[in-house]
Amino acid sequence: MNTWLLSILILSPLLGVLVLIFTPSQDEKSIKWIGILGTLFPLGTALVTLSAFNTSSKGLQLAEKFQWVSYEVFQSNGDVSYPIFYEVGVNGLSMILILLTTVVSVLAAIASFSIKKDWKSYFILFFLLEMGMIGVFAAQNLFLFFIFFEITLIPMFFLIGRWGYLEREKAAYSFLIYNGVGSAILLIAFVAMFMKTGTMNFEQLAYTFSLPQSELSDMNITKNFKMGMLIALLVAFAVKLPVAPLHSWMVRVHVQAPPPIVMLHSGILLKIGAYGLIVFGAGLFPDQFKSLAFIIGLFGVVNLLYGAFLALTQRDLKRVLAYSSVSHMGIVLIGLAALNEAGMTGAVFQVVSHGLISALLFFLVGVLYEREGSSQLKDFGGVAKRMPIFAGVMLAGGLASLGLPGMSGFISEFMAFLGLFETMPVLAAVGTLGLILTAVYVLRAVLAITFGTEKELSNAYDLSSTERIPAFILLAAILFIGIYPAWLSDMLRPTLDSILLGLGG
Repeated sequence: MNTWLLSILILSPLLGVLVLIFTPSQDEKSIKWIGILGTLFPLGTALVTLSAFNTSSKGLQLAEKFQWVSYEVFQSNGDVSYPIFYEVGVNGLSMILILLTTVVSVLAAIASFSIKKDWKSYFILFFLLEMGMIGVFAAQNLFLFFIFFEITLIPMFFLIGRWGYLEREKAAYSFLIYNGVGSAILLIAFVAMFMKTGTMNFEQLAYTFSLPQSELSDMNITKNFKMGMLIALLVAFAVKLPVAPLHSWMVRVHVQAPPPIVMLHSGILLKIGAYGLIVFGAGLFPDQFKSLAFIIGLFGVVNLLYGAFLALTQRDLKRVLAYSSVSHMGIVLIGLAALNEAGMTGAVFQVVSHGLISALLFFLVGVLYEREGSSQLKDFGGVAKRMPIFAGVMLAGGLASLGLPGMSGFISEFMAFLGLFETMPVLAAVGTLGLILTAVYVLRAVLAITFGTEKELSNAYDLSSTERIPAFILLAAILFIGIYPAWLSDMLRPTLDSILLGLGG
């Protein structure tokens, strides 16, 4: 039953592409409904996959493997054949991120009703982007991971450059250049690891790099090589996360891309960076990762404070949320640097929590922009009087972002800082200043819009029935995780236990 389940899940967005190919480009209503229905099939398949997933089992589940490509290298002592396999599978971490991807994709497709032109091309690229995101989290070897990683870049570039705002082309090229450089570094590291070990499989690589140094010396794998590989991977995924000072491209994207695409970018694509740090950093090179833990934690605190301070000074709500993302990704680094169960759990919770919260807030920004053609804080005030449901959801999203107990943001921040206080208390104490700044900039922005001095708005009406669907679903998910975090932690525990075992925890 489950033999091809993951492959069906990965390729499921292509069904929407196939239907769209035969749909007339002028039929706006049909295309938009196909866009929504086309994301429901991946979501349904993801839920079937989740039902088949055993949360108490360790290791890879629903795995698929067959030889895909093979090539020969001519050597003096005979030809050597190198097979490259198609390998997919899920563990607790990847299962959670795949589910997050499919949920946010459905809600972003609903939000895409606001798109005004070229609907057919838009949704074809949308589906390709979703396929790439699912594939990244399901891939179990370097080659497949890189293929899906690159697939996400191409449609994202066009979605920003074609359907974004005034400076959309600049934002698209900035996205492509930064992520292209990160991809090049990633490719070099992957090729180097493959040439040294002869395998691309994640588990085999982790086993090989964990061998005693005496055995690794025979393979010409030194400690310096492993440290070099880790640094290369950290830089590549730091661009994706992003980590300051490699973050400027992300701010442009969040400001210039259409809101539904920003929902996907902030909610899912940034999380590929965190996923890479966990799987490739802590997973493949635990000893070297431990030696760099303080530096990683320091960058986390810098991200947290730097992003929060800049968010506090912004006058555009989209820029406030963009720098908020920079700040919140610092909490992921803080949790990873703790090197213990609390910190790691907090880091993953932050990945999921921020994915939901940022998707909600950027959706609401899109609603405001759709109504008034602006996201400047000075243009809004007293919105709660004319848009009470919108104001209530926005206030709830803001409270989740600042870490109110009972919401997902609280449990992720609490666990990450709890872990760091155990290992680096001074660094953690400095980092808590960022939490204070977060409360200040979130309340400043949200309260100014909802309860500030009432401004004259030309087209302010409350959330429509269609708009309430993504808003309420995202808010419900944020509350569910905040009230019942055990659902996530139970799925994560086997995966995190294996990573912590490698780290000596």
